[in-house]
Amino acid sequence: MSDFPNQLGVHALVWVGDTSPGSVARAVHSTAAAGFDLLELSLHDAVNLDVGAARDALVAAGLGVACSRGLAFDADVSSEDPAVVERGATLLQESLRITHELGGTHLTGALYSALGKYGRPLGDAGRANVVAVLRELAKSAADLDMTLGLEICNRYETNVVNTAHDALRLADDVGADNVTIHLDTYHMNIEEDDLVAPVLAVGDRLGYVHIGENHRGYLGSGHIDFAGFFAALAQVDYRGPITFESFSSAVVSPGLSNDLAIWRNLWDDGADLARHARAFLAAQLEAAWSARSQ
Repeated sequence: MSDFPNQLGVHALVWVGDTSPGSVARAVHSTAAAGFDLLELSLHDAVNLDVGAARDALVAAGLGVACSRGLAFDADVSSEDPAVVERGATLLQESLRITHELGGTHLTGALYSALGKYGRPLGDAGRANVVAVLRELAKSAADLDMTLGLEICNRYETNVVNTAHDALRLADDVGADNVTIHLDTYHMNIEEDDLVAPVLAVGDRLGYVHIGENHRGYLGSGHIDFAGFFAALAQVDYRGPITFESFSSAVVSPGLSNDLAIWRNLWDDGADLARHARAFLAAQLEAAWSARSQ
């Protein structure tokens, strides 16, 4: 039995670049074999996802599931074009339905904008559209007893939410209890002053965590202060999922690789990467929770 209360997850893109039936089956098998509790599926490729088969595979493997996504510029809910916003709102509602049918209770990611570099700051009208769409999405999620996560992404991937302060302000404006904050150490490394203060600021509104190295490679091979971050998680009594996220152009589909600027192969063996990450996360969590109890 672990000395920490968190489920440990791994992003499916560690294993496969899409959500076709064969890829999902491989991701489920590999996730369970590596000792994780949860598989995160990106819905960027949802058109190829066999939801029923995926749910059956997850149940058979004893795995939990969470789903994440960003939007495209032609379905950007932060746009000032009503037709573009409507496409994004429809896509988000469909993503919520898929997550629910998979057996998940948490839809997270850049639910508020396209995933890509913007050429200007967010305008007031665009932000108002984000708030309106997320309010409706939160209502739909509440009806399904589900939560939403606002993932904080860096300035090169969105102009809506770049810091914990931004996310808290947006969540306050949406005004729904089931809208939570999603921290990601890779993005925090770019945008925050440190990795501790944002955790403390978010506190009990933290709903999901991504763990990624500063270059998105093997954990511990970069310069992120993971010990401080995990100690802060224990300090705020965070008991939710903690999911390892890492990308390499050896695995990620070309379209998403371009969106995320994955120009090099930081690794080519997902199984070795994931086993290392599982052990790294467990060691960090056990140390943090043990120190908290003393």
